[in-house]
Amino acid sequence: MADEIEEKEESLFEAPPMAEQERMIEAVLFATSEPVTIKELEARMPHGCDAAEAMVYLRKRYEGRGVDISKVGDGYAMRTAADLGFLMQKETVEVRKLSRAAIETLAIIAYHQPVTRAEIEEIRGVSVSRGTVDQLLEMEWIRFGRRKMTPGRPVTFVVTQTFLDHFGLENARDLPGLKELRSAGLLENRPPPGLGPQLGDGDIEEETTEGQSELFED
Repeated sequence: MADEIEEKEESLFEAPPMAEQERMIEAVLFATSEPVTIKELEARMPHGCDAAEAMVYLRKRYEGRGVDISKVGDGYAMRTAADLGFLMQKETVEVRKLSRAAIETLAIIAYHQPVTRAEIEEIRGVSVSRGTVDQLLEMEWIRFGRRKMTPGRPVTFVVTQTFLDHFGLENARDLPGLKELRSAGLLENRPPPGLGPQLGDGDIEEETTEGQSELFED
């Protein structure tokens, strides 16, 4: 009798077949515009599901399709295949253009994060207006980072997942070079002051973070 009860309890928590788990993830990603993490998926799915394993199968199934499952930061999202982006050109034209100051500030933050306002001004050689930073914050392309453990404990700025998602990047290490930024209309022919060595046309040298942890606080 006890064995029957135990077997019945186990059956109540039996995970759906993997194919069904794939369908669940597909449904969530299709209905959500923002990237969804594995943890968030598992919170929605029935007990015993393995969202990570189901995601591997689902991404493989979407390979070569017009829509793929892209990894954005820690999350996943349905996105138009990169080679078909030209079909969406009319729908993705940005009416609002960034000022040169905003472009330079954004580039500095992206390639030097976490960076303080003073460090941005030192690289640009001119002061950064509050309006420029506010515009980037309003677009949700940058956000406040950790405070630096230096006199005054200034806040730092880092790029957001929205920024990564806009450019189809998994993380900041995949940031484009000068050619990609120019083709996207985010840079003119002349690189921002102080960014020449960092924004090479080739691979981007990853900034070392060793020994920096003591400079910041959460």
